[in-house]
Amino acid sequence: MFFRFYSILLLIVMLQGCTEAPYNNLDSNQLKTMLVHDVSIFDVRRPDEWRQTGIIEDSKLLTFVDANGKINPEFLSRFTSTVDKHDPVILICRSGKRTSKLARYLVEKMGYTNVYNVRNGIMQWIRDDQPVKHL
Repeated sequence: MFFRFYSILLLIVMLQGCTEAPYNNLDSNQLKTMLVHDVSIFDVRRPDEWRQTGIIEDSKLLTFVDANGKINPEFLSRFTSTVDKHDPVILICRSGKRTSKLARYLVEKMGYTNVYNVRNGIMQWIRDDQPVKHL
């Protein structure tokens, strides 16, 4: 009896960590392919971060949160006025953490259907020797 209860509890805990993201993750190679097809890419970092690492050519620069984690009050209105809910859109930040949260929000709360998150962000893009444009 105890073993069965323990097995069921263990299975529940394991499955909780398996929930699939409601958006698509991209690595550097997949990102290159998307960019060739002119899919819009939004770099949601701060201006100091853009200057520090550079940006991917043709990125739309729109800060999501400030250095204290406060959401830019203009972000959603500017984003939603630019991107249709069914258009493909790529989100990139430094490490993929901000954009994974943003991507989830856009899909689950705002009804976007074609959101791509760059896994490991611009830092992985740079580690993979991909080009950046310096500001």
